Amino acid sequence: MISIDADSPVPPFEQVRTTLAQQMADRTLPVGTRLPTVRALAAELGIAVNTVARAYRELEAAGLVETRGRAGTFVSAAGDQRLSLAQRAASQYAETVRALGIGRAEALEIVSAALR
Repeated sequence: MISIDADSPVPPFEQVRTTLAQQMADRTLPVGTRLPTVRALAAELGIAVNTVARAYRELEAAGLVETRGRAGTFVSAAGDQRLSLAQRAASQYAETVRALGIGRAEALEIVSAALR
């Protein structure tokens, strides 16, 4: 499911977060799937509990998962809305750069830089 590259410059919490987010995006983890407990996943990966907890918090803040108290953490249906939110943000960005007179190539460079 998830593996941590100890030699990577990417922090472990970010590796967990991005892996889970990608699995949600490609439907490996469909809506409604219960994620392992923070402690169980931390033990499985050999990392600190707080590391997994941070990844889960960030996924929840992004609307990709929801915590249902003692029932656990589940892949959220709200996560399906992320593409429409991204498209809406892209449209707003396009309107803004057009209004500022910024050309397509420069606008794309700005976005590329922001995604790094």
